[in-house]
Amino acid sequence: MPMKIWKTRPAYGVIIEILNKKGDLTDTELFNHLKREFDDLGYKDFNELLLRLEVGGKINTASLSRGKRRIELV
Repeated sequence: MPMKIWKTRPAYGVIIEILNKKGDLTDTELFNHLKREFDDLGYKDFNELLLRLEVGGKINTASLSRGKRRIELV
């Protein structure tokens, strides 16, 4: 039976690190970068993380086109 290993860094911290390094990204690009680190992360969980960061004043999201968002660090 495989054991799950706890990550030492929270996902919201990794999102902020990625945005610091890469700058503004679309939501799909950011999700793909985050998916490399957290392979069990779903898109619903990703959206919840973005919502928490936006309410906390860490990021801004802007709608680009239908179904695409631009995520920028504040």
